[in-house]
Amino acid sequence: MLAAAPLLMAQSASRPAAKPVLVPDVSQRDIEIQYSFTGANLLLFGAILYPGGRLPDDDKPTDIVVVVKGPVQSILVREKQKLAGLMWVNASRLRYRSAPSFYAIASSKPIARMLDARTRAIYELGLSSLQLSPASSAPLQEQDRFARGLVELKTRTGLYLEAPGAVEITDGVLYRARVTIPARVPVGRFTAETFLIRDGRVLAAATRDIEIRKSGFERFVARSAERQSVLYGLAAVALSVLFGWGAGVVARRF
Repeated sequence: MLAAAPLLMAQSASRPAAKPVLVPDVSQRDIEIQYSFTGANLLLFGAILYPGGRLPDDDKPTDIVVVVKGPVQSILVREKQKLAGLMWVNASRLRYRSAPSFYAIASSKPIARMLDARTRAIYELGLSSLQLSPASSAPLQEQDRFARGLVELKTRTGLYLEAPGAVEITDGVLYRARVTIPARVPVGRFTAETFLIRDGRVLAAATRDIEIRKSGFERFVARSAERQSVLYGLAAVALSVLFGWGAGVVARRF
């Protein structure tokens, strides 16, 4: 009996420690876009459940990163150059097969202070760590230049954004963050991913889905253009002619 005790102790010591669990949620699971849509303020919140209900040590604080991604899309990026110092023309271009249409990341502190570059690239945490998948085998230097240009363009339109320090953590258990959804956001299925980070490692991750769709007249127009493209095109031409004729009549009278 005594000889078996060391074996039992060795087995129990080799068991992996239980990891914390994330319980995330979002303030809106469905966002409808109407003619008066000016954007939305999305609240992402949740709780961290630790094994046995015990909080981690203060010397190794816990951090939270929240990433909201839109559906991927194929994007063609063109580079313009000035011709003879007079006019801008399209010079070179590069197509990306799967770039996120929307990307927003909020974190309790800057990402570079939490994770190394390799881990950031694996989880695509940060604008500099996005895997954009170019469709052609362009030189690496050219790919980097176009990738920076794409991120800059998306950032200027509010479709890509970073918010370090935007996640608030209360008592090491509750967290919350706000992400702005711009008016120009594309429709489709979005994901809100939450990552629990401690001591330079991702300990847990959880995902919630968000549906952004058009409603009302906008939805009718979008469905008509998709399902009845010929009739939609004829109606658009007829309306253009009608409005042009009406504008001419008004101009002649006044």
